[in-house]
Amino acid sequence: MADTTPSPWPHSPVKVGLVGAGPWARGVHAPVLAAGPETELTAVWARRPEAARETAEPYGAVAVSRFEELLDLCEAVAFAVPPDVQADLAGRAAKAGKALLLEKPIGLDVPSARGLVDAIDEAGVVSQVVLTNRYHPAAQEFLRAARDIEVSGARAAGLSGAFLGGDFATPWRLEHGALLDIGPHILDLLDAALGPVVRIRGTGDPHRWVELTCEHESGAVSQASLSGSVAVEHGIMRVELFGPQSPGLVYDSADLDHDACWPVLRRAFAGAVRTGVPGELDARRGLHLQELIARAAADAAG
Repeated sequence: MADTTPSPWPHSPVKVGLVGAGPWARGVHAPVLAAGPETELTAVWARRPEAARETAEPYGAVAVSRFEELLDLCEAVAFAVPPDVQADLAGRAAKAGKALLLEKPIGLDVPSARGLVDAIDEAGVVSQVVLTNRYHPAAQEFLRAARDIEVSGARAAGLSGAFLGGDFATPWRLEHGALLDIGPHILDLLDAALGPVVRIRGTGDPHRWVELTCEHESGAVSQASLSGSVAVEHGIMRVELFGPQSPGLVYDSADLDHDACWPVLRRAFAGAVRTGVPGELDARRGLHLQELIARAAADAAG
């Protein structure tokens, strides 16, 4: 079996400031960035000062009272805030010369996402989007295998009960639904596995259940079901590929150790910052996914 132990980190750790102190910031961003050796969590800023302190203190980071203070203490900024807040603050961070670790969707709509990408391009900073599945070794192997087979079609599902209650039943998710929240994950996997989506259609209610049909540049067709409002015990993220030589190539996150994503993500981001070369999953990728979502939403709305 091949040795998958990463090589030693050859650079100084990237000093990262964190914007946000909600459940995702506390449970993922802060511990992942603080774990190193590729990154160091230096500062946290949030709307509620006490939440910022609770997030920063376990890792020896500083809780700051102003966003501008955070920029003074880091070389990169990670965001764990709603997409409309992210698009505005990330644009400001880019103009200050900071690399960006962005959540999906990168904005609340296409104009805000495009404005952020323009700010990043103008500043010449590195960006990376937290499309979590893409950093899991199982998903990376699935996509490598997909390149070696002829795919005629695919079916996918992104289903959860997150909108029914709990930490992730947040206002922006409840207002905009599964297409904006779960859509980036599914569309990214389908677009990467089957080739660029050139046409997309949507039907249904984003607050209940949405069906997508995608036509790909390769000639393949894919279909996806999305919902954040169904009573499933665990979230479902599954993509199946079918073709004349294969009975079905499957990516299914159900039994995966999701913690395996974070060291890969951390090293990819820090490597991009240290080399100045963004990877495939940069803000421009986020904009592409946002444009697909907007087209599907417009079609579903009639």
